[in-house]
Amino acid sequence: MKLWQKDKASLKEVEQFTVGNDREMDMYLAAFDVLGSLAHTTMLQSVGLLTQEDLKVLKVELKNIYQQIKKGDFHLQDDVEDIHSQVELLLTKKLGDIGKKIHSARSRNDQVLVDVKLFLRNEIEELVNEIQPFFQLLIGQSEKYKTHLLPGYTHLQLAMPSSFGLWFGAYAESLVDDVTVLQSAYKVVNKNPLGSAAGYGSSFPINRTFTTQLLGFADLNYNVVYAQMGRGKAERITAQALANLADTLARLSMDMCLYLNQNFDFVSFPTELTTGSSIMPHKKNPDVFELIRSKCNSIKALPNEITMMTTNLPSGYHRDLQLLKEHLFPAFKTLKDCLQMAALMLSNISVKENIVADEKYKYIFSVEEVNKLVLQGMPFRDAYKKIGLDIEAGKFTYSTEVNHTHEGSIGNLCNENIEAMMQQNLNSFDFKKVHVAIEKLLT
Repeated sequence: MKLWQKDKASLKEVEQFTVGNDREMDMYLAAFDVLGSLAHTTMLQSVGLLTQEDLKVLKVELKNIYQQIKKGDFHLQDDVEDIHSQVELLLTKKLGDIGKKIHSARSRNDQVLVDVKLFLRNEIEELVNEIQPFFQLLIGQSEKYKTHLLPGYTHLQLAMPSSFGLWFGAYAESLVDDVTVLQSAYKVVNKNPLGSAAGYGSSFPINRTFTTQLLGFADLNYNVVYAQMGRGKAERITAQALANLADTLARLSMDMCLYLNQNFDFVSFPTELTTGSSIMPHKKNPDVFELIRSKCNSIKALPNEITMMTTNLPSGYHRDLQLLKEHLFPAFKTLKDCLQMAALMLSNISVKENIVADEKYKYIFSVEEVNKLVLQGMPFRDAYKKIGLDIEAGKFTYSTEVNHTHEGSIGNLCNENIEAMMQQNLNSFDFKKVHVAIEKLLT
């Protein structure tokens, strides 16, 4: 069944090529398509395009379909092109001509637009909810290991003293910025495109503000041409937000791969969280972190993929946009899985004590010794030169005690400030408003 078909069907090869994987991708959108139809039909009745009785029976059947989707009992029939067609077909089979009325004043273009935005909005919320416990784990581990020193590196060369308190806290604060960008993406997707139809509006006296309220959107995409142009842009902005989070996880994973390496030997994990070798009995490989790194690096390519797929598109709808789903939609689950696995690993980490007591790390304390001379009154450049000459002459002496007290340093992690920033970010989302609207729509 095709909503647009009149008397002649497309060539089979054309149909297979143009549909592609879209039916599978539409299953991500199924529940949201029903929500959009619930809001749309409610609005149609309010402006006189449906009777109260029409609306009553349509809502009953739409809610039945919604429950089927939630239970996993819903699928697209083999001869049905997309989710929009499947929902309309089910309604028409059950209700006859009443089911055919739901498409008044809308196009598949604004249907998929609203579906995608509802899907992205929901997925961003789920991702933020997954980030929260991981953030708290990092803060907790930062406090737990704040006195455990480790070497800091620049250019992968020994540089200055660091600590696991700093290391865990650094990635916690990175998540704060990642959530900030996710909030920006959320603001973009949380605008209602429904009613833009094929991108040029409708001659019906529809009420777009009403559907905005019904679906819990923060506002409208007012200009109908821009509402259509927003397809691709919303996905690209969301992908950029995902890429930032992926970068945090990929970099953390690279650190863990290094720190577990025997030449570093800073951390260890239970045997059951690592993997072995088929011929080397001593191996404990960080496969989880390697896979997180690779999966997240793939997600980091998403914004560029979407940018290139939408390059030079003029205004209006184009079938190119269909392909964005299969690139972006699965990325959410991948990221959530990576967050969960990173949390599993880091909640079972063992951090080695007295790492910097090893003499091979002595030069990370060279700056500490320079600063001690400066505090005694020696000009910095003279102190720098003296310590440098001592190192070259093999006369360098040092202490492994550090006393860093400024904000965000080894002795003053400011984790409470980082937590406050994260909480401020979380409070700026209006998830509750959305939940209330959707619950009301479904009752």
